[in-house]
Amino acid sequence: MIKHFLYFSLVFLFLSCSNKTYLPQGVYDNKSQPDAPEYSDLYYWAAHPEKSDNADRTPKKSPYQDNQKEAKADVFFIYPTIYTGDKKGQDQWNAPVNDDDFNEQVDNSTILNQASIFNGAGRVFAPRYRQAHIHSYYTKDLDAKKKAFGLAYNDVKNAFEYYLEHYNNGRPIIIASHSQGTTHAGPLMKEFFDGKDLYQQLVAAYVVGIEVPADYFEQIKPCTSAEETGCFCSWRTWEKDYLPKSHDPNNNYVVTNPLNWKIDDSYASIDMNKGSVLYNFDKGCKNGVCDAQGHQGILWVNKPRFFGSRLVKMRNYHIGDFNLFYANVRENAILRLEKFLEKQ
Repeated sequence: MIKHFLYFSLVFLFLSCSNKTYLPQGVYDNKSQPDAPEYSDLYYWAAHPEKSDNADRTPKKSPYQDNQKEAKADVFFIYPTIYTGDKKGQDQWNAPVNDDDFNEQVDNSTILNQASIFNGAGRVFAPRYRQAHIHSYYTKDLDAKKKAFGLAYNDVKNAFEYYLEHYNNGRPIIIASHSQGTTHAGPLMKEFFDGKDLYQQLVAAYVVGIEVPADYFEQIKPCTSAEETGCFCSWRTWEKDYLPKSHDPNNNYVVTNPLNWKIDDSYASIDMNKGSVLYNFDKGCKNGVCDAQGHQGILWVNKPRFFGSRLVKMRNYHIGDFNLFYANVRENAILRLEKFLEKQ
């Protein structure tokens, strides 16, 4: 459908540059930031096993089922930047968590299309948090940048601590994140898992959409196969033969190929892609969308193939980091959990 093209193009635009109309105004003021979430209230969870939410859904015409009621593990999902300045009023440094319209935008995008990937492997917990405005990545105001991301991380940390105290009960944990979510997942894993007792409960982490160096953690290593546990996977998706202007060929960023789960430059053909979810979730998983190959710390894919895709001019497929490999990631999370439980 042509709306696939519109969706990809518009979201790529918002992720690659700020809307100049709705940027944060003035210096960062702690007193003017939104009220903090209270994680004892289910309202402040975009996904939670005790409420009905979009992380419970599975694509139609697919063999997948929501297995959260029987799941033996938990998934802590940190969603990407949705606060992009594309709506009137999105001009603060941090997003509100009491804005029903904004929360609906979160729920109908990333929770539906990304968090739902993991409902086959575990109960999905996704906290609402006062995420930093996308402009925080680009601003020259370093004090505002530090404070905006600091406030967002503090929410994520508080949510995770609440989850540990009230819901975990020693269950295996999968960490999953995208974009700004990965900006916070990295420090969270360092603080709670890396070299800590909780590492024994880590099935794997899918920290996607932001570069993660191979040596970012001391104990947690990059996954090198589809069955390995206690490790992390990471990738950023671009069109084949394209390198972003800021690309450093000598980087040591991890690039996991989500079709063969290797971290080398081996090629995985389209036939290995078990299904992608595009704009319309209810259309199900589409086969034959893209291949994958690691290259100098980024993931290269052919231009995604769907009706109208020839009109897509963007070469940064950031918005599709998870969706292009929806079925493969879903099945891999289940596989890693099985291997983790066998070891127990």
